[in-house]
Order: sequence, then C-alpha cells, then structure tokens
Amino acid sequence: MRTVKVLVAVGAAGFALSGVWAFAQNSGTNPGFSVEAIDRTIDPCADFYQYACGNWLKKTEIPADQTEWISFTELYERNLVTLRGILEKAAAGGAARSAIEQKIGDYFGACMDEKAADAKGLDPLKPELDRVAAATDKAALIDVIAHSHVIGANSLFGFYSSPDLHNADMVIAYVDQGGLTLPDRDYYIKDDPKHAEMRQHLVEYATQIFTLAGKPPQQAGDGGQTVLRIETALAKAEMDRTQRRDPRNRDHKMKREDVLALAPNFHLNQYFSALKAPAFSELNVSNPEFFKQVNGVIESESLDALKTYVSWHLLNSTAPWLSKSFVDANFKMQQQLTGQSEIQARWKRCVDATDGALGEALGQKYVEETFGADGKQRMLKMVDALEASLGQDIATLPWMSEETKKQAKVKLQAIRNKIGYPDQWRDYSALKIEPGDLLGNFLRANEFESNRQIAKIGKPLDRKEWGMTPPTVNAYYSGSYNEIVFPAGILQPPFFDKKMDDAVNMGGIGVVIGHELTHGFDDQGRKYDPRGNLRDWWTEQDGKEFEKRADCVAKEYGNFVAVDDLKLNGKLTLGENTADNGGARIALAALEQMIAQDKTGKAAEKLDGYTPEQRFFLGFGRVWCEKRRPEFSRMLVSVDPHSPGKYRINGVVQNMPEFQKAWGCKSGQPMVAQSACRVW
Repeated sequence: MRTVKVLVAVGAAGFALSGVWAFAQNSGTNPGFSVEAIDRTIDPCADFYQYACGNWLKKTEIPADQTEWISFTELYERNLVTLRGILEKAAAGGAARSAIEQKIGDYFGACMDEKAADAKGLDPLKPELDRVAAATDKAALIDVIAHSHVIGANSLFGFYSSPDLHNADMVIAYVDQGGLTLPDRDYYIKDDPKHAEMRQHLVEYATQIFTLAGKPPQQAGDGGQTVLRIETALAKAEMDRTQRRDPRNRDHKMKREDVLALAPNFHLNQYFSALKAPAFSELNVSNPEFFKQVNGVIESESLDALKTYVSWHLLNSTAPWLSKSFVDANFKMQQQLTGQSEIQARWKRCVDATDGALGEALGQKYVEETFGADGKQRMLKMVDALEASLGQDIATLPWMSEETKKQAKVKLQAIRNKIGYPDQWRDYSALKIEPGDLLGNFLRANEFESNRQIAKIGKPLDRKEWGMTPPTVNAYYSGSYNEIVFPAGILQPPFFDKKMDDAVNMGGIGVVIGHELTHGFDDQGRKYDPRGNLRDWWTEQDGKEFEKRADCVAKEYGNFVAVDDLKLNGKLTLGENTADNGGARIALAALEQMIAQDKTGKAAEKLDGYTPEQRFFLGFGRVWCEKRRPEFSRMLVSVDPHSPGKYRINGVVQNMPEFQKAWGCKSGQPMVAQSACRVW
C-alpha cells in the first residue's frame, strides 16, 4: 500500500495488487520502547492512550516536512538514512559497481541533480504533451490516454491486472473508476466550506501549472475550470469507499463485447490494442455504472476540453520531477490538503522515488545491511504462535457453528507467510536507466512496471510475488492471495526489538501479526476462501452473527471524534478496527501461553514495575503514540480505513476485559465499555 503522498505520482496509476489490507496508511517508526513515554499522572483506566503516550506527546513536535509523527514515520525516517547511504555509494560510480548498483545509483543520481532539472524545465515532458495536442478526434485521444496510463498518469479510468475473484489462480483484466486529482470523490460533491475550499485550490493549482506550461492567463484559467468540471462529473459516477469495501460490489465479470457496448465512447478495443494487452475475452468491470455515466461525459465534452484534461494529468503526475516552479506548485497543493509545513529534502524524495521505481533492486542492498536470516526465523516463530492463538480463538467462539469453524480452520492453515523479503528478486535488466535523465528514468520505470502488470493477464497467479518493497514500514494481508506480508522495513524497534522482553514485542509486532491474520476474517477478508476466491463459506446463521458483532464495532468507532466536528466513518474503518481488536486479543493470548510454558518463571516477573500483561499494553500503546496536523486528520477521515492512533489504542482496550484485569479498572471508568464489542 502506498503512503499518503498526495498528488505526487510514484509509479503507474491503476496497476496494483487488489484485495490488500495494510496495517498502516503511512510508511514509517520510533526508536524503541521506553517507560519514559508514560505519563504516570494519568489514570490508565481513564485514558490509556494519554497514560501510555502522555510524556511522548508533551515532548514531541511534528517535523516541518511531515504531516504526522508516529512510530511508522520515525522508522521510515531512519530507513531513509540507511537507504541514502546505499544510494550515494551506488551513485558515486566506479568499475566495481554491479548491474543493480548501476541502476539504483544512476536513478538516484539523476534525481538528485536539481540544477539539471531546473535547466531543462518542461522540455522533457514536451513529447508527451505534443502527443496529446496531435490527437485529431476522440478516438485518437484514447490511444494517447492508453500511453499516459502506462507512463503513470491517472486519466479518466483505470486498467490493471488482478486475480480473478472466482478463480484466484488466474490473473484477468480489470477496468475501474479513476481520473481524479483530489483524494476522494467527496472532495468534488460535498458542499461544506472545507471541500469547496479544496476545489478552489485545485482550480488555482491547475491554473498555475498550465501557466507554467506556457498557456496564456485566460486559457490557463479556463483549463483549471475544465479540470474541475470533468473531474466532478467523474466523481459523481464513482462508487464511494464504503461501498467499495465489499468485494461483491466490485464483482462484475463481463464478456469483452458487452463491456464495449456498455461504454462505446471509451473505444476500449482500441485502448487494449494500444496497450498491447494480451488477448482476453472476459474482464471484470469493478463499477459498470461509472462507465455508463462517463460514456456520456466523453460524448458531451469537446475534444479540446478532453485534451486539456489529459494534459493536466500528465503535468500533475510529473510536476515533482520537473523544474523548481513545478515542484513548488505541486507541493503548495499538497500543503493545502495535509498541512505539511515544508517540502521534504530532495534526497528524501529521491530515495522514495528510487524505492518506487526499483524497489526490489534497492531492497536487495537494504536487506543485506539490516535483516538477516536469523531475523526471519524469529519472526516465523512468532507468526506460528499467533496462528495457533487465532486457531484456539476460533475453536472456542461461542457464536460460531462447528461447520463454519471447520472451514475457518482450513482457511487459517492455508494462509501464506512472507517475512522480510522475497525468495525470488524481480529482474530489472530490461529497464533502461540513464545517467542524468531524471524524467526519462521516471517514465520508463513506470512503463516497465505497467507492462509487467499487463503481461500477467491470462496467466497463472504468481503467488511468490510481493506487493510491498523490503524497506517499506508496513505490513498487509491480501484476500486474493490469502497471505500476510511483513517487509524487513517494519521488523525493527519499536515493533520488534530483540533486546526487549516477549511482552513488549508481543504488544508491538505481535499485535501487527495478529492484526494481519484477523484481516483474513474481517468484514472483507471473510468473504474469500482459502484459495483467495470470493465465496461464502459461512452458514447463514453464522454470517448473521458475524454481522451483528461487526455492526457493534462500526457504531462504536463511528462515535469517536477524529478532528474538530468530524467523527470517524465507522463503516469505512470497520475492517481495520476489527483487526486491531482481534489482533490485540490474539497476541495477548499468545503471550499468556508463552508465560505458561516458561518453566523458569522469569517470563511472569515484573520489569520496570510492570507485569508482563501491563508491558504488553504499554508496548501496544507505544506503537500508536501519534501527532497529526489537523488538515491531515481531516483529509484522512474521508480516505483512510484506519482510525487515528488514539482510537487504535483506547478503542481496543475499552473492549478488553483482559486490559481491565491487568490495570484494575472498575465498571463505569472510561476504559471499560458498557457494551463491549467483540468479533474475534
């Protein structure tokens, strides 16, 4: 899953693994667990988040180049320094460089040459803009859109490959809604002042970019309005995020000729041909209504208006890699959305860009420096303990029938575990990286990845492939693959610290593992079978029992205030909240089993004055100590399926009798929910 880097395109739009639930929205973590973060003046039963994080919150400021500060971003920053060292060494050149070092070094070196980028201005993008200008009719423009998709621009709609929802062993073609600049459809269709303000900022940003691209003031201003008008029409046709959470709402496999008839103005046969896509007779249309409605938009908009819109997406996707005036305009828009005070240093942006373009090449060098086979073995041992704990939880659920429990056990046993880095590294030998060609490298890397994804259509699913690069500070569960994935980037303090006791590690990485395992049985994951097929393996009554418990979680979190007057969207965040609650219970149960099996008695001893159970919850809290800019918080309410750190802690512990026992909480205290919710 990608980090929240608004408007900054990194890689080809639309070509991504589908059915993935990540642990966190942001890449990044803190130096480690310390009792100094605790505010002992707070009653843990009144507000455990403030107790566990209070002193940390008092001492911590959000760096100017960040939208928030949390364990993920702290670790992300530490990883950037490690990656910078690798890349600067590779960029220095020399005859001893390997082929991998040449690619990552030359990509990073070209990115770091800001003077060259400023001198070139818009020139590197002109061939692409000329291609748009040369389109003589709307059918010809479809060829241009196909090419723009391949090189990373998000125009009109999305096309990608993904496992067949009903035959996950095979990869098929998908078309989907897309084509927006702002983070979500709500930004275009909600009438409140904040969203209206962002629409105005979009018009101003687009006007500025068109002006920098050489358009006269009137034409540039008209261009900004055209972008807003077309994108608003697209937004109105989109399915909202909450509906899209249910994979059944995105399940519309159709014959190719029926899709062509559904939206003839898309000229999809021509589009597929322009992409050089493999032959296929069926594809999944994630949102047929989008294509029906946008078919009319293509009809009603003039050729010039559509060309303006397509040019805009080329300009916007490449603005961070053009001259300084484009970079500054792009960042100003990002500031409006997130509140970020300063742009990241160029070296940080270039490390991120290299990871985005050559992640598994850079990842090989990263893993050599940070993560060995011993780390992988320790993690696998913890995963085994967590899987056993979840299996025991399922076996003892009072509300689930034996028939469904049997099926759940089969699915749990089938979950694949990917730890640290891939067993097989991606081959980048066909990707041409040239010294000094920043934008060319960026576009060619996007094209390489897009073509790699398109080529999968009609082929068996490669279950060894990873959806995150090794340095990524994150983890995910994929329903289509039925797997949990933990890149090396997250397997560091405070999530996992080999110097720490089991209790703290179980509260950190243990909960992360439990969280990802639980995703296989949340409101989305439960709809996939052990092979990754969309299939209902529940009895009707058990399905109703699950929905009743999930509804409790949705309503509970829907009453939490995220920022100002905005409450969380309990349905949008349901899967992550279910996984947070289940993951914490599973991890604590695994810890209790470890304590029971320890014949020395040391595992049950207090450390720093805290019992193992208390240290488990403190380790859990340490991971989610968080400061966010209010603008960023407001944006995430619309787009982020995760709750803010405060509720990832308090929302969980108030539902856990185990927490109340560990801290001696009494009925009526805030951290004791009157009607506690529990799914797993």
